[in-house]
Amino acid sequence: MPTNRSLIDDRLLVARLVGARVRLPRAGLFTTSYWYYRACRAAVIGGSGQLSGPFARLAAGEQGAAIAAMLVLPEDIGLPDPRALVPEMVRMHQRHPQLNVMNVEAVAVAGLLEARVLLSSRASDGILPEVLDAEGLAWKVITVG
Repeated sequence: MPTNRSLIDDRLLVARLVGARVRLPRAGLFTTSYWYYRACRAAVIGGSGQLSGPFARLAAGEQGAAIAAMLVLPEDIGLPDPRALVPEMVRMHQRHPQLNVMNVEAVAVAGLLEARVLLSSRASDGILPEVLDAEGLAWKVITVG
């Protein structure tokens, strides 16, 4: 299924917005509401985890700019319409009841948008790749450098 749309996970979203070395397409980027929420929460609340660590390592001025960019998601990163997404999430959960809501949403968005899912290394270690394969959805691991 060739596509010009890519769905990026929360770690890749953070990497892009803090200016980390990550190779992502220049156009057709989307994320999910749940991944966006997790990234915003990490940016604002902080900590030293996988999502908040990149913000904590920035200089004060850069950190403020990165947090502002996160809270006003750049126009070139799309979010799916919940009116179409929610029914698809329900269908996806029926087929894959083992998935948590974050992964249900990711698979549903990928299917709705016919998007290739770009996963950080850590996200590729979970159950998501197996379900994407079962659904016939393309995915790829992207390394954050």
